[in-house]
Amino acid sequence: MARNVYKLIIPILLLISCGESDVPKPQTGLEYTPVAFADIKGWNNDDLQEAFHAYSLSCEKLQNNKAEFLGNAALKIRTSDYLRICTKRPSSAQDFRKFLEENFVPYLISFDGNSEGKFTSYYEAEINASRDKKGQYSVPIYGKPNDLIEFDPHDFDKTMPSKRLVGKLNNNKLVPYSTRAEIVNYGVDAPIILWADSYVDVYVMQIQGSAIANLDDGSKVRIGFADTNGREFKGIGSILLEQKAIKPGEASMGKIKKWLKKNPQVANKYLDKNQRYVFHKLSEAEGPLGALGVPLTAGRSLAVDKAYIPLGALLWLETSGPNREVIEKLVIAQDIGSAIKGAVRGDYFWGSGGDDVLELAGKMNSKGRYFVLLPKNKEDK
Repeated sequence: MARNVYKLIIPILLLISCGESDVPKPQTGLEYTPVAFADIKGWNNDDLQEAFHAYSLSCEKLQNNKAEFLGNAALKIRTSDYLRICTKRPSSAQDFRKFLEENFVPYLISFDGNSEGKFTSYYEAEINASRDKKGQYSVPIYGKPNDLIEFDPHDFDKTMPSKRLVGKLNNNKLVPYSTRAEIVNYGVDAPIILWADSYVDVYVMQIQGSAIANLDDGSKVRIGFADTNGREFKGIGSILLEQKAIKPGEASMGKIKKWLKKNPQVANKYLDKNQRYVFHKLSEAEGPLGALGVPLTAGRSLAVDKAYIPLGALLWLETSGPNREVIEKLVIAQDIGSAIKGAVRGDYFWGSGGDDVLELAGKMNSKGRYFVLLPKNKEDK
């Protein structure tokens, strides 16, 4: 195969899966270069069993998708091509590698000629909670507010860009939804799904999006993401560094959490500088639900910028972990994040656990790259 660089800034044949030249022109700068599976480092060493499970979940979720493409990403993957291959997937992971090699072609992703990007990681937290407000269990975990309204300005004025906005009515006027400080100090018109024993733990859960709640009766329940107040997110690490509350070497999430718990008298003042507030719901899913709507799989789910990479895309990730360990594995784009912006940018789902897992996930800040696996043409089969 010729090693041409296919640039998404000119109206040429963009995807090997399409077999047409009428693909809508996406955002500028995104490029992808075809490679052979044999040229991908670690391809034959990856145990694909967990990746097969994650891929199967994506196939099942997308099987009723009637859209022409997977999402509105710059990288266009026809839904029909994706689902055509999904229907042929093997019944077990044993034949998954052969299946991928027969049905996909890997492409190195780059932007403006640079294939290197930033990769961080996140995890599913653990918190202590109760179904009732009592004793130390005094911090409310709010469900989606009853007065929260979401709207798209494009619905009112077609000349405006389409964007999800969140607000509420105040004297018959639509206004932005309450900030974090307003919600914490004055409450909110929302159900309380559980009561936690630590606001710092709830805050970390909001950053991660979900958690396992260890209840005071000895049982466990999963808490999932429900919605946000639509306000701007600002990372607590950058807030504390700006305020000179911590030193640059102390900005890992694990160390930040310890600092916040040791300094409760000033913690809330800093936490409230992040106006974003996340609302939650109880979930019976096998794992935390990502933006694709499927349970995330530890070490196999990746949060991406869906402006560039569509949810459901298969990606070969090459990066390093928090202790510089090599990560070369197949992952699936199944989630997004407010801080995950860029064509070569990912947030690696580490799994579930307590502060030990938080420390690992919070330390990961690595350079890396990824390849997208695109469906082959029917004619190429």
